[in-house]
Amino acid sequence: MRLVEVGHVAALVRARGIETVLCDIAEYIEADYRRWAAFDKSPRFASHSSDGVIELMPIADAEAFGFKYVNGHPRNFEAGLQTVTGFGVLADVATGYPHLIAEMTITTALRTAAMSALAARHLARPDARCMAIIGLGAQSEFQAIAFGAMQGVDRLRVYDVDPAAAAKFVRNLEGRGFRIHVARSAPEAVDGADIVTTVTADKKLATILSDNMVGAGMHLNAVGGDCPGKTELQPAILDRASVFVEYHPQTRIEGEIQQMPADFPVTELWRVIAGEAPGRRHADEITLFDSVGFAIEDFAALRYLADATQDPRFHREIDLLAQPADPRDLFGLVRSVPVEAAAA
Repeated sequence: MRLVEVGHVAALVRARGIETVLCDIAEYIEADYRRWAAFDKSPRFASHSSDGVIELMPIADAEAFGFKYVNGHPRNFEAGLQTVTGFGVLADVATGYPHLIAEMTITTALRTAAMSALAARHLARPDARCMAIIGLGAQSEFQAIAFGAMQGVDRLRVYDVDPAAAAKFVRNLEGRGFRIHVARSAPEAVDGADIVTTVTADKKLATILSDNMVGAGMHLNAVGGDCPGKTELQPAILDRASVFVEYHPQTRIEGEIQQMPADFPVTELWRVIAGEAPGRRHADEITLFDSVGFAIEDFAALRYLADATQDPRFHREIDLLAQPADPRDLFGLVRSVPVEAAAA
């Protein structure tokens, strides 16, 4: 079985270039969204606590089963820990044997940014070049680079309540061709932006964007509101916008639309990608991608890793599956393996 560790993914990104990896993952996601009906889909399973959430995100087509384990703990940074960590598995449907285990912390950051930029390709104005980012945590640089590579964004207006986060963001993107304005407030950051990405971490019903901050023609990429009781947008914004979601049964529970009535109209983005529904219809329209993350995106990212990490530099083989000489004699394998071999 192939194991793709954090170092392997980091090495792959350095070898191929982060822009290339983001664009490639977006292509895999788009291809899987175009065959939406081929997947056995369900909302993720989530275990919530006062500290955060732990989730399993399963999905399958006729050939492969995949899942991701992921957490979201906003206060982890206070202990020097990541807010989000994860790993994923791809398995053969025909045999049930897993063939890939991969880290999904860096990979989730890559696929989330790739998904955001892919949605903007279908929903934002084609001439959108200025993006505001509110919330400059672990996801922010990935978002900026993805929008630069896929949408041509070259101007960034950014804000975070923590000045150290803004300094980190500017330092990490130095030399990448962006003109960056660090704003003193969220309204200042949004002023003049064509695209607004909100990606804050606090697990609460927040108002990161208020209605008066949103102008005609904006595309909103709401990433941070991704679990029950956690939102970023004032409900009045949703009343003015055309709202697009990943998987409606999941987003209704977790996304910005949890604030709205049960019959509030939304369009699943796969229909736009497949040409079954319109995206942006006119230049002054406000479009909103209510992004919570869906398993099909992780499935696509795992497929990408399976293809991209075949070179031995980018994986190692591990022994997690029992291989007795007689498949019916598992006990015989226990009897035959010496203690020294297990320790090795």
